Amino acid sequence: MATIILILSILLILLSLLPFVQNQHWIFRVPEFLKLQIFVLQVIVFIAAFFYMKDTQCFWIIQPIQAALIVYHAIILMRYTKFWRTTTFEQRGNASDKIKIISCNIYQFNTEYQRFVNLIQKEQPDIFLTMESNSDWEQAMRVLEKEYPNFEKVTLENTYGMHFYTKLKVHKVQTHYFVAEDLPSIEAELETRDGHRFVFFCVHPPPPSPTEEDNSKERDGDLLSVAKRVRDYKLPVVITGDFNNVAWARSSVLFRKTSRLIDARIGRGILSTFHAKYWFFRVPLDLLFHSPEVFIDRLFIYPSVGSDHFPIGCTFHIDCHSEEQEEQIEHLEAGEMQEVNELIEEGKNEESDNREDVVNNS
Repeated sequence: MATIILILSILLILLSLLPFVQNQHWIFRVPEFLKLQIFVLQVIVFIAAFFYMKDTQCFWIIQPIQAALIVYHAIILMRYTKFWRTTTFEQRGNASDKIKIISCNIYQFNTEYQRFVNLIQKEQPDIFLTMESNSDWEQAMRVLEKEYPNFEKVTLENTYGMHFYTKLKVHKVQTHYFVAEDLPSIEAELETRDGHRFVFFCVHPPPPSPTEEDNSKERDGDLLSVAKRVRDYKLPVVITGDFNNVAWARSSVLFRKTSRLIDARIGRGILSTFHAKYWFFRVPLDLLFHSPEVFIDRLFIYPSVGSDHFPIGCTFHIDCHSEEQEEQIEHLEAGEMQEVNELIEEGKNEESDNREDVVNNS
């Protein structure tokens, strides 16, 4: 048993240390996704070592390293629990009415179309967004167009299709292709019924994994392109979608600093959205960031609609008096903007062999 504990300890230490290497290959990036699982297993193995390894020489080498990493993971994960302080919104006369959004990676090969349609019809969000939506999904969602007359459709068969629907007034909507012509992001300038304008951005970059992209270059370049674009916007901003990233990853921290936005999960829970079928391997891939003028009322996960992702829901208000959230904004440090620009260029120069080059805008 001591040998098993030793092997597990070394493996967990290795998985904890790999993300510190700023290499974009998936071997170094995938362990970032599993921080919560690694933390739980480390605690278990750390305790077990006192029973099975205490009299070994390795115990006094392994345990201090393991303890330091447990503390490190706990400090990071603590921000994503309800023990962390967040700003509580207090309704004011000049604040907007409540705005509700639903975002879901519906999984292109999921054919349970009616489950998602029923969710939208029941919840009646002001905005909803789908990712991986192809021509079959577009056809299935046409029944919703009477209630959602404003939309932007990017119908792809490469698992990167995207559909955006809203009941709100649209002043401007456009589709961007920041790093590749088959990786869309949708930007919309919207106005609430009570006259508050804001920008809504939808994203879905490719993940680094052994089955998809070898590295995170396109993902990081795409996300940081969005961050730079909204950095100096005067209107309030909400960015959501399947980031194929976790909020504590280095590239997400750069995204947050570059965009000058707030991570909505801080103080509200980890809220893992993927994988819907395997509870122990669930990670929070569907993220939401917002400017200080946006006050989150609720951030939550809906039950499965047949996809490998759970839909994520959010309700929020817009209030120009944002001073109480300004302190949550983090700023780029010396040299980090250069790093951001380099990551964007690397993303643009990366070529993928995994996606069909099919674009069919409707």
